[in-house]
Order: sequence, then structure tokens, then C-alpha cells
Amino acid sequence: MNIAQEYIQGLKKAYHDNEIGEEWDAFAAVMHGADKIDLEALQKLYPDIPESLIQLLNIVDGTYWREYDGEKYGIYFLGSDIEEYPYYLLSAREMTDKEDADWLKDYINRNYAEEVQVDEKIIDDADQMCWLHFSDCMNNGGTSQLFIDFSPAPEGRKGQIVRYLHDPDELVVIAESFDAYLQMLMEDEYNFIQNEDWI
Repeated sequence: MNIAQEYIQGLKKAYHDNEIGEEWDAFAAVMHGADKIDLEALQKLYPDIPESLIQLLNIVDGTYWREYDGEKYGIYFLGSDIEEYPYYLLSAREMTDKEDADWLKDYINRNYAEEVQVDEKIIDDADQMCWLHFSDCMNNGGTSQLFIDFSPAPEGRKGQIVRYLHDPDELVVIAESFDAYLQMLMEDEYNFIQNEDWI
């Protein structure tokens, strides 16, 4: 079993443990992996994309109001270091089509250094940025987004996971790799899944 399979198995258990297993089961019955063409386009754009993310996308091609079997599903699939706060997984096509993070350039270049916290592991030259946007938070990404950073500062590590948070704005490295990120969510026992009427 690879880490993606292990992650999804644990996620299913978390939904059932929180008494919302019916929602997960309905989604799991129709979900499918990304089209080969979409995956190839994503890998061409990001040749260093981690294998564990490809493995996830081979099982489920997004949960961000993604259409499966003629119906749209919005399923919380990921979390972050913000306890109990859920995120969607974007599809391979959404990851490829997402606009460049130009709106982050002033933050990356430290133009608002006094107002915005930016992790020292993040490069300070926006023109050199190579980030893969793979996840939006529960309010359509307006409060938080997650990225894989392929262009870190010398203090960082290629492939590290960056979390953007709005109000107060900050960019923080929350894991040194995508595998480590998934492992963090598993060790936190999928605490972003709650027994509440938010699905």
C-alpha cells in the first residue's frame, strides 16, 4: 500500500468515525482518477511533482465541486496545520489551469515585510517562483490555499508545502515534502473532519 492509498483509507475511517460515513461512501462510489492527458499536462508543467500526489490523483481527480457521474461533489479531503480547518483537493486540470500566483509577488518580494509574515524558507524573488497550487480551503480558497514549492530559499527544501493564510496574511512552510504533509494529516488523525453539518 502506498502513502496515497493509506491516506485515503484513513480518511474513510475518519468520516465513518465522525458519523458522516454516508457522505464519503456516496462520493467513493463515483470518484475516479484523473484522465491520462490531464496528468501528462500537469507533469509536463511540473516535472518534479511528487509521486504521492500523482498517486492521489490516480484515485480521485479532485473534490472541489468536481463532477462525477453527472453530479457535483464538494468533499473535504485535506487539512493543514490549522486545526480542524478543511480543504479541498483540486483536480489535475484545475492544478494545470490555475492562474499564476501573481497576487503573492509583493509578499514573496517582502514588500510588506512588516505586515506580512513570510517564512525564511521561501524565496525572496517572485520572478523565480515555481509553485503548484493543489488545494483550496473550505471557503473556496478565500482564506487559505496550499502550494508545493519547487523554488525554495537556501534555508528551505525543494517540494516543501507552503500554506497561505489571509487576515492576518502569512506564508508559512508546514511540511518539507508532500509525503511529510500527508503523514502530518494522518498523525493528526484527520482532525479537519468533524461531525457537523458542513458537507
